[in-house]
Amino acid sequence: MTTGTASDTTSGAARDATPEVRELRRFNRFYTNLIGALDYGRHLYTPFTLTEARVLYEVAHHERVDAADLRASLSLDAGYLSRLLGKFEDRELITRGKSEQDPRRQRITLTDGGREAAGLLEERSQDAAGSLLEQLPDEDRARLVDSMRTIRALLGEGAAHPAGNRAEVTLRTSRPGDLGWMVERNAALYAAEYGFDLSYEALVARIIAEYAEAFDPRWDRTWIAELDGRRAGSVVCVRDERPGVARLRLLLVEPDARGHGVGRQLVDACVEFAREAGYGEMVLWTNSVLGAARRIYQRAGFELVAESAHHSFGQDLVGQDWRMVL
Repeated sequence: MTTGTASDTTSGAARDATPEVRELRRFNRFYTNLIGALDYGRHLYTPFTLTEARVLYEVAHHERVDAADLRASLSLDAGYLSRLLGKFEDRELITRGKSEQDPRRQRITLTDGGREAAGLLEERSQDAAGSLLEQLPDEDRARLVDSMRTIRALLGEGAAHPAGNRAEVTLRTSRPGDLGWMVERNAALYAAEYGFDLSYEALVARIIAEYAEAFDPRWDRTWIAELDGRRAGSVVCVRDERPGVARLRLLLVEPDARGHGVGRQLVDACVEFAREAGYGEMVLWTNSVLGAARRIYQRAGFELVAESAHHSFGQDLVGQDWRMVL
């Protein structure tokens, strides 16, 4: 006969938990308490609870949001969400109507007052997060942010949105720290996927250093692709040795960002910039093993003009020259 009590069973389960499980639960308790400390009764000194603020945020940051999508993405009870949306409607923060895609679903749209309220929440949320980060030295702040990106990437945050859309890809020009990130990620990624040795990292470092030292915004540009706010890829446009020729260099897409059109958008941005800058043609050099990149170049309009075998970066490779008339 089993004589153990419920507390005995719980204690045994806790003793049997792996160190990884215990650490995850410890982190969850810590982060929940931290978020609670930042939630000043009403969220950030506004008339909204934390849950109400989350709903406003989701509606404000996605073009099309249905009530069913909100319920699923925020794990809210249907009745509770309906009452919450009713309060928002009474306060003239939202309007509700039939979804264009499915008349059985309820489309949620912010009013001008709702956008103002969401903007206030966004501003105060940024201030609160900024105050928290200001307590850390620069190097610790960078470590913290990188760790947060890793958690989001590994646990799948951003894989789906309330509206059911794909993760959002945005492009921006480079900021301090991006060029160093490009060297590090190119070296690590090509070593892991193609076995490139240290000489490839040296090459990328030289390319980036030459770009930075000779940078002219009229002719040179770097783009960083972000997927839901994290760096997911990059590319560089530089002047070639021949006048009137632009060169595309160092196209990179992170493995967990592939399939979202990151590479295509980066190459398209590079080509568009070269055209607007007045270049007559664009060229690039790559290797035949980079099949996905070559398909992107072909779709963009590049043509293969030359191939040659070579031994570089510790590997036997076939180099390829590609060209596009702008």
